[in-house]
Amino acid sequence: MGALFASITAGLAGTYIVSKRMVFLSGGISHASFGGIGIGYFAGINPVLGAAVFSILSALGIEYLSVRHKIREDSAIGILWAFGMATGIIFIYLTPGYTPNLMGYLFGSILTVTNTDIIALGIMSLILIIYFGVFYRTILYLSFDEMFARTYSVYVNIFKYVTTALVALTIVLNIRMAGVVLVISLLTIPPNIAMLFTKVYSRIIVLSVIAGFAGTAAGYIVAYFAGIPVGATIIFTLSVIWGAAKYINIVVKRSAPVKSSATGDRNN
Repeated sequence: MGALFASITAGLAGTYIVSKRMVFLSGGISHASFGGIGIGYFAGINPVLGAAVFSILSALGIEYLSVRHKIREDSAIGILWAFGMATGIIFIYLTPGYTPNLMGYLFGSILTVTNTDIIALGIMSLILIIYFGVFYRTILYLSFDEMFARTYSVYVNIFKYVTTALVALTIVLNIRMAGVVLVISLLTIPPNIAMLFTKVYSRIIVLSVIAGFAGTAAGYIVAYFAGIPVGATIIFTLSVIWGAAKYINIVVKRSAPVKSSATGDRNN
């Protein structure tokens, strides 16, 4: 269930961030969320809740700084990326008592997913399906051409903030699967696999979900029998699937018949 819901959330949010070319932003959000994990441990609350709040604030902060204060987006991402990681390390060090094992948060483990995590991922899947379904055309335009999107809707800035916040939540809820370090791959590899076979936005979403679930399930099975870390194995498996899909795509294109210019001239 965790793999299925992770695939749905990552497929929807991942298609948006890959199409909009904001993968670096998502990487910054995922690493900045470590600050919320540290604060959560220090405050005695669920670290995932702390990470969710911290990541949303970081995502909105990056958008605000880049739009309102004309700071280059990559600079804002770099600042908040480093600030989040440093904050997490400091608060974990200041936490009294036993220092928690952070390997599960840094590199993920599907084996640590709880019923609460599954419910949260299920709710997030439903929210994203409804959001992308109702506002599909606006999100489509925003993903590829923001200037054109502004001619279609006057609420583009609101959509940017809301979608970025949903992406941040998706990243945090999938940290259990792949960890802070690798979670961005869970969102970016499946859409890249899908884009090898289609350029239609809705089909990219569907194929991303399918590819994500196939990679997650296969990675889980391989890790189980090989006795190796699950999160890293899932990302490795997805990377192998992408490599195989890329090879198949190249072979198909090379073997496809090419119409000669002479034939084209006769047809004209």
